[in-house]
Parts: sequence; structure tokens; C-alpha cells
Amino acid sequence: MIAPRAVLIGPPGSGKSTVAARLAQEWGVAARDTDEDVVASSGREVADIFVDSGEDAFRALERAAVVAALATHDGVLALGGGAVLDPHTQADLRDYAARGGAVVFLNVGLATAARRVGLAQSRPLLAANPRRAWALLMEERRATYESLATVIVETDGVSPREIAAQIVRALGAEASTGGAR
Repeated sequence: MIAPRAVLIGPPGSGKSTVAARLAQEWGVAARDTDEDVVASSGREVADIFVDSGEDAFRALERAAVVAALATHDGVLALGGGAVLDPHTQADLRDYAARGGAVVFLNVGLATAARRVGLAQSRPLLAANPRRAWALLMEERRATYESLATVIVETDGVSPREIAAQIVRALGAEASTGGAR
């Protein structure tokens, strides 16, 4: 059965796409990002989907992208920040983890997230009062990220290279300890 080597989850600005690429390079596998899959399949940018069709339409496309990626990708997979809100995706990630898969929550604070992404217009859920919107988003999602994670990595003040190295170390330790967090 094909399964990703690791699935990265976390809020906007946590570094999922960047770290996925770095980690994939480290392991000699491909990186995949479900937001990019949505853009490729729809022919529209994420922000445009939100504006033109609404969040529900985006979430349906996102769910399809997650299902496809979990079934066909054997590299490093970065999920969009809100993908974990879908109960079916949560169940899929729990099943993946139960089969020994690594779900890595990249935790980040507001100051670092703001610096990384500028909390700009390309983030439709953060368009109005971006810092407040991000804080509320994290308040809403943190428990879900933490409950799905088999590994939690703090990313504040840490380079993508070091984050990838931490994940490699954690997953090596996980393999030898039977999956401890």
C-alpha cells in the first residue's frame, strides 16, 4: 500500500510547504502540497476559489486532494492548514498514523507566522484583521492539530533545515521506541 513517508499539518505560516520540500530532499523523495493540488486541479488560486465559489467549494476540492494524495503519494505531504477540519480527513489521518504513519504538527507562534507569510491577502481566512484572525484560527484548530499529531515540532526561531533535521531525529526515535510522541 502506498502511503506518504510523513504528513505535515499546521496553521498558515508554520512552514509546511518549505519544510516538506526540505524533508523530501533529505530523504530523496518527492514533496507534495494539497493546496498546490487544488490549484492544479481547479485552474484557480486558492484565494480566487474562496472569493468566487466560497469556502465550502474550496474545502470540497481540498478534501478530494487529500484523499488522492494519501492514496497515491509516497513522499512528504503538506496539507493545507484547514484540511484537518474535515472529520473524514481526521479519520484518514488517524488511520494513517495507526498504520505507523507520521503526522507532524508544525507549531508556530503568531509573531513567526506573521513574519513568514505576512498574513497577506493570499490567505483568504486571514484577510480582515490578519493577526486577530490567525489567533482565532489557532485557538479553534490547536486541539485538532495536537490530537492528530504523532510528532510535534516547534518552529519559532528555527530554520527549515533544522526543522527537517528535528523531524528526521524524531521519526528515527519513534521507529526505535514504537511511536512515542
